[in-house]
Amino acid sequence: MNWHLQDAKNNFSKVVRQAQTEGPQTVTLRGKRTAVVMSAEEYDRIIGNEPKKSFIEHLLAFPELDDETLEVINHRSKTPSRPPIDI
Repeated sequence: MNWHLQDAKNNFSKVVRQAQTEGPQTVTLRGKRTAVVMSAEEYDRIIGNEPKKSFIEHLLAFPELDDETLEVINHRSKTPSRPPIDI
């Protein structure tokens, strides 16, 4: 939603509530888009300030594999595909 600056100042708590429930609220000054009020959660998501997941959490979040994909993984060759490198 767009808010004129004076309206946003007079209804700041409403602007903040709507930012939390409806998404970012745009504030205009003399008809020009000037600022955006958004929830803290949305801001954190945009700037990447979310809590970091552990390696285990990333693994557990991996989508479940279908039976066909699991069969391909389990039946692949166990030997290396390239010869070892002599160093």
